Amino acid sequence: MGKYFFLFLVVLVVVAIATKESFVLTLLYLLVGTFLLGRWWGRQALKGVVVRRAYTGHAFLGEKVRVRLHVQNTGWLPLAWMRVRESLPVELFSSGPYQRVVTVSPKSEMSLEYWLDCRKRGYYPLGPLDLSSGDVLGAGGTHWRSEPVEFLTVYPKIIPLRQVKLPSQAPLGTLRHNQPIFEDPSRIWGKRDYVAGDSLRRVDWKSSANIGRLQVKLFEPSIALETTIFLNLNAGDYEMRTRYDVPELAIVVAASLASWVINVRQAVGLATNGIDPLLGEAPPPPLPPRRGRSHLLRLLETLARIQVEETYSLADLLQQESHSLAWGTTLVVVTNRIDDALFDSLFATRRAGLNAFLIQCGPTLNFDQVRRRANYFGFPIHQVLDERDLDIWRK
Repeated sequence: MGKYFFLFLVVLVVVAIATKESFVLTLLYLLVGTFLLGRWWGRQALKGVVVRRAYTGHAFLGEKVRVRLHVQNTGWLPLAWMRVRESLPVELFSSGPYQRVVTVSPKSEMSLEYWLDCRKRGYYPLGPLDLSSGDVLGAGGTHWRSEPVEFLTVYPKIIPLRQVKLPSQAPLGTLRHNQPIFEDPSRIWGKRDYVAGDSLRRVDWKSSANIGRLQVKLFEPSIALETTIFLNLNAGDYEMRTRYDVPELAIVVAASLASWVINVRQAVGLATNGIDPLLGEAPPPPLPPRRGRSHLLRLLETLARIQVEETYSLADLLQQESHSLAWGTTLVVVTNRIDDALFDSLFATRRAGLNAFLIQCGPTLNFDQVRRRANYFGFPIHQVLDERDLDIWRK
């Protein structure tokens, strides 16, 4: 409309010069004043508008997140119309950008809201938020302003697990174990009569005095399950036709196992060769094994952002990171391709006192051969073709 208004002013100028009529000149002055006032008004009024987003920055898969846009006009100039346009990712908001046209009075506030459907894990930008306004006639043109982008993290899916048989050689932990060499002196489950050869440190002197014969304490075997998950997200190790579905399955497996380890109050870490968008084209730094819900959330944030990319092999990742792990740490290796280079790296970790547990995700042609080799060399292995294959750990 601004282009036609300008042409109309040019025509009026020509008519005013040709006719020298005072009415035409008055109309010309009025329209020029309206044009200048509209431009100034729209620009100044938009400067007084403050917009803030209010939402939860983290969500679990399947949740709905409400985003509130708090609009406040701090100035004395009203806006006859203002268009609010928020750019949103199609994974969370399938109907395109969120748009509203509102009238904003001076010194007033209002709230707009929309909902995001967290259907897919990821790290998503919200925005930019574009504000545009102008005068009623549109003669002064449209003025624009953009608010910065903010982000929403959607955690990967977590399948609740109840019992996972992970190997461990680290003694004196909090998990029950069937090997008596891992007895925990803090977990007494009974007593028996003293026999020759028992250590005097195990004698329960108070019970012995009450019964009248020596009694020794029986300790419950236990282990410390310190675990590090090695997640392979090197794109070259996945077939092109499964390069989306299988890595997502591997991430679900890694998140579910990490959640289970934390729930049994053990330490878990994460190392991956995927790409973290916060770091550009670099993989994230490994997370050392730690306990607690806060550590699990940090791990899930990494798994939410991580992306499949051509980087370096899982065998190289094992060689880089295994030397910094404590003796007896359990390595949960989640990958699609298992080759000779990976087996060589696993042998090296075994010589360093680490335990490997292989989880092969997605279909592969040579799994029977890989399983025979893994069993021959003493590496436990489990194949996960879909989420239902985790049911053996849910019972």
